[in-house]
Amino acid sequence: MTRILLLGGTTEASRLAAELAHARLPAVFSYAGRTGAPVAQPLPTRVGGFGGVVGLAAFLRDQAISHVIDATHPFAAGISANAITACAATGTPLLAFERAPWAAGPGDRWTHVPDIAAAVAALPDSPARVFLAIGKQNLAPFAAKPQHHYLLRLVDPPEGPLPLPKAEVIIARGPFEAAADTALMRAHAITHVVAKNAGGTGAAAKLIAARSLGLAVILIDRPALPPRETASSVAQVMDWLARHGVVAEPAAERGV
Repeated sequence: MTRILLLGGTTEASRLAAELAHARLPAVFSYAGRTGAPVAQPLPTRVGGFGGVVGLAAFLRDQAISHVIDATHPFAAGISANAITACAATGTPLLAFERAPWAAGPGDRWTHVPDIAAAVAALPDSPARVFLAIGKQNLAPFAAKPQHHYLLRLVDPPEGPLPLPKAEVIIARGPFEAAADTALMRAHAITHVVAKNAGGTGAAAKLIAARSLGLAVILIDRPALPPRETASSVAQVMDWLARHGVVAEPAAERGV
């Protein structure tokens, strides 16, 4: 019996959910619950954590999950590591739907750093105007450099006071356009951009804008994970499912 668990939260996960629904494959879409209004999906959806490796392994067994596809954000290392361990413990096939990281091109002024602490250290000592495009989970370390003015772009409004003394918040959900991000950075006189190397097209606008404006970019590398099988497109994921015995409903029966 087929029942797919799709660990989501990315644009790629939404595309795959649409394909699984179109193929009428039994699947459950899982959100971590980090945003207050997640994008609606065409699959049965659960929101919230699993309770670590033990909880995820129990979910796989209790819900008779036959395949797991990890299409979470490249920086959601906790759930990805838990999925690797839980799938190994339960013998459940696992595939990571992983978008390629961004690579610098002509005109880019990128500094690669391994983590948040290194990103803070890479900012100048003199006051700067920083577009801090890293979400809301890792803001506190930047309070170590309170001389900067920080522009934050968040999906949801902050639930409490920000840890940064000089900060402005914009509430917006991607994908974003390069022209709009260029105008945004100009309007706020941004001098530096701090971002996670998430890859993909939906959030690349800020890097294109930084290139056009000649701004310095501090790019945080992805966290390391144990080896796992990966795919980089919906077609590759569907091929993987077929190789693991999952057959989509014939097109004629889907009204195609």
